[in-house]
Amino acid sequence: MESLGDILKRLPLTASRKGSGVAPGEAPLPEDPACPVCRGAGFVHPVAAGGKPDYSRVTPCECALRTLQDGRRDVLHRYSGLGPLADRTFDNFLVPGGEGANDPAAAKLARAAQAARAFAGNPEGWLVLVGPSGAGKTHLAAAIANYRLARGQPAVFIGVADLLDHLRAAFHPSSAVSYDELFERVKNAPLLILDDLGQQSATPWSREKLDQVINHRFHGRLPTVFTTSLPLADLEERWNTRLADPKLSQVIAMAEKAPSPLGDISEMGHLKNMSFDNFKWKRTELRLEDRQTLETAFVYAREFARQPDGWLVLEGPHGCGKTHLAAAVANLRRGEGKPAVFMFVPDLLDHLRSTFSAESKVSYDEFFEHLKKAPLLVLDDLGGHAATPWAQEKLYQLINYRYNARLPTVFTIISRNDLHERLRCRLDDASLVIFTPPITVPYYSSEPPPEPKPGRPRGPGRRPQQ
Repeated sequence: MESLGDILKRLPLTASRKGSGVAPGEAPLPEDPACPVCRGAGFVHPVAAGGKPDYSRVTPCECALRTLQDGRRDVLHRYSGLGPLADRTFDNFLVPGGEGANDPAAAKLARAAQAARAFAGNPEGWLVLVGPSGAGKTHLAAAIANYRLARGQPAVFIGVADLLDHLRAAFHPSSAVSYDELFERVKNAPLLILDDLGQQSATPWSREKLDQVINHRFHGRLPTVFTTSLPLADLEERWNTRLADPKLSQVIAMAEKAPSPLGDISEMGHLKNMSFDNFKWKRTELRLEDRQTLETAFVYAREFARQPDGWLVLEGPHGCGKTHLAAAVANLRRGEGKPAVFMFVPDLLDHLRSTFSAESKVSYDEFFEHLKKAPLLVLDDLGGHAATPWAQEKLYQLINYRYNARLPTVFTIISRNDLHERLRCRLDDASLVIFTPPITVPYYSSEPPPEPKPGRPRGPGRRPQQ
């Protein structure tokens, strides 16, 4: 597949050559011996005022103009970035029951299709399509691009994650186009369609690049289409304010968010009361060294919860407080209306196994995909599961997907040494993982331990007060 750099490098040429529509290097127009007007010459002599041919001038024949227009469309389609989406049109976008259906969900789809058609006919401002996966956002966005291309107008369609990959690749010495040139062409594309905003890796670099693209097109009022499966409130605040600006942007909700395949599995029970406010790390009965490891883990977890980026690994023995911190991360995000999935790893594996049952309300694929792509996933007690080959493989698939996608994840573990080598090498990647010193607290509770009575021995694991 041709790189985005090559696509955008050639697209402006095809957009500006209004007289020919053929980019340099394209094959010359074939002769058409069947044309009864020019007899395959491709041109005709215009008729002079006296009714006789003016042999001093030539003009393109209708057959040549038709072939040029067809060639222009082929070139634009090839360089648009649509690939397998080149067949998506408004005509094959199906609304259940037709556009006049009374069903509320169908009515939303019909309104979205009408808004997309109107935008395709006259691209001005921004169009934002919001809805869960499978709602038809990408189909309508691709239909807009195909509509414009069919009329000889340039349009660039690309997934946000793919765009970031192409920008990274432009730094390589072998890249056919420089990073600066590629980035400028993306920012200034006559019509830019960004698919799946919000599902890219949440690194500072990726946020900065998208900030620059969005801000540039916002201030320039350049026609842009966005699709996202996240509510606008869950996007970066800077993007939300741009995409929701009523003076520029039209936001279309295509469908209600489908119920989570996890159902109530991810409900946290008593853990939902665990927060950073009730995490007690200033414990005078602890040794200074132990208290410092607890305080460090607390600070790292609280900062991660405020802006999840990369992976956070909380390590320490049973009862040291790492589960409280992991639950506090999830609870803080949920309290802000942001999605967060908290799973106890042995329970996760049990639920995965149960999806193969005929009575399961959710399929294995649906359940596993939801876990893999969760905006924030907290896995408690990794390594505390049965080390069967099946369990190891499922966990590796889950963790490896999130590793490659750089999706924010929190792990609690007893020791890295207890993990399978394939999992351990992912958790040891310093470019992604936030390392916190292992917690060495021998005892943790949200309530201070009771003071021992005089003359009685202290319980196991307790240390004398300092």
